[in-house]
Amino acid sequence: MGEDGDKKADPVSTTGLANEEDAAALAKLGYVQELRRNFTMIEVFGIAFSIMGLLPSIASTLAYSIPSGPAGMVWSWFLASMFIMTVGLAMADLGSAMPTSGGLYWWTHYFASPKTRNALSFLVGYSNTLGLVGGLVSIDYGFSLMLLSVVVIAKDGNYTPSNGVVYAVFLGCILCHGVLASTMSKIMGKLQTAFVVMNFVLIIATVIVLPVGRASQRNSAHFIFAELDNLTEWPTGWTFMLAWLSPIWTIGAFDSCVHMSEEAANAVIAVPWGIVMSIGSCWLFGWICVIVIAGCMDPNVENLLGTSFGQPMAQIYYDAVGKRGAIAMMTLVFIVQFMMGLSITVAASRQTWAFSRDGALPFSGYFRKINTKLGHIPFRAIWGCVGLGAILGLLSLIAPAAAQALFSLAVAGNNVAWGTPIFCRLVWGQHKFKPGPFYTGRFSIPLGWTAVVFLIFGVILSMFPVGGPNPTAADMNYTVVINSAVWGGALLYYFLDARKWFTGPKITLDLDNLSESQERAIVVEGLEVENVKTDANVEPGVTKLQA
Repeated sequence: MGEDGDKKADPVSTTGLANEEDAAALAKLGYVQELRRNFTMIEVFGIAFSIMGLLPSIASTLAYSIPSGPAGMVWSWFLASMFIMTVGLAMADLGSAMPTSGGLYWWTHYFASPKTRNALSFLVGYSNTLGLVGGLVSIDYGFSLMLLSVVVIAKDGNYTPSNGVVYAVFLGCILCHGVLASTMSKIMGKLQTAFVVMNFVLIIATVIVLPVGRASQRNSAHFIFAELDNLTEWPTGWTFMLAWLSPIWTIGAFDSCVHMSEEAANAVIAVPWGIVMSIGSCWLFGWICVIVIAGCMDPNVENLLGTSFGQPMAQIYYDAVGKRGAIAMMTLVFIVQFMMGLSITVAASRQTWAFSRDGALPFSGYFRKINTKLGHIPFRAIWGCVGLGAILGLLSLIAPAAAQALFSLAVAGNNVAWGTPIFCRLVWGQHKFKPGPFYTGRFSIPLGWTAVVFLIFGVILSMFPVGGPNPTAADMNYTVVINSAVWGGALLYYFLDARKWFTGPKITLDLDNLSESQERAIVVEGLEVENVKTDANVEPGVTKLQA
């Protein structure tokens, strides 16, 4: 923005929420700075990496990868991670160019055609919001299973927790996350560094403990890298592809860097590098972990899937270090899993708040308010996510298959939210794209198309029953039902009502810094350029924005 725009940003920066550059960069996207920028680049990376929670996530999704055998588990991780990196690079290009908390639906609206922009932006916003809440629920559900697996180990397998007990533990966990996310905002950035350290402590402990404990029973290199298996009714090749769901779900939180854009210092650098570093770290260290697990697990894979402990990873630890060692390791696993849930609570609440800021969610006026007394945080959005998560968690009372659909809800919902803005940029908006400091250059377009194809494949993959083509009601994959309700419901809501009032994000563009072709494109597409101001008549402890 020009000098006038910089002056408008000054009052924001003097409050201590952000420096002039970050406040001005956000103003160019149409928003006044309302959150405090207290996340460094390492802390932005930390929130994504801690949500991914490498070892706990691998443990939670072994049921997807183990049926393909050790080689299937190892090579599916490497190959899927490679494609996930293409998605991350495509998103990093956008995150550096236009860093805002509601980035995915904002980018969709900016790049899509005039006829489709409002509907697609609305769909992406809902898909991303519910996908993040689904991720929160699946993480906390995994936490409850891991915590209870410690109880089962302690009782030598002579205890089977009921669905009601699982939900009670889940509910206690998600409520704790709401309390902590509401009261620890001033140190939340610093906590991400601690969470990253805890993740690496668990990784290092596992990489050391398993080979030492199985010193006389370690598997051969041929077993690890070349032995495929098939414990499903699908063809072996498709069982291998289903194993990709483990890394796809695990390395699925890099968009949290985008949602922290308005709390990141120097966001044009911090956001893209946070995305790339979190994916790269999980690619490398995750591959090391699955190689070690493959090298130290029971060669009879069916023993792991049928373990009385309820978690294959618990059985792997038990075989290596015995009862006490397994209890200690699984305790560390569920502690790290708890940290994952806290981090994704923060990320989900920022997306929910951003979408409410643009008036798209029910009760947006309520959820978009910022609480200044607790550290300029979206307090109401935090508890909105917790409340919705508690309701979705009730699926665990129906059947494990219904609860497992929450894992795929996060995959399918977020894949649509990630792929749509990339697709819109490539098809309709390339001529409007102005790269930021991070840019993949001539590789940007081929990376974008690779990402779109892979994300479509990921959505299809997440819909398949894991066990085979003829599932029973107990092992059916209900993702297609849940996601159809999310996507169909969002579009139905839009065309019946929201199309009358939802016009997309409020956009302020820096016309002075645009090329002639970009200016022409903006004029042709009829994008509104609005000025924003801060309303001085705010409620105590609350700020709000008016356009």
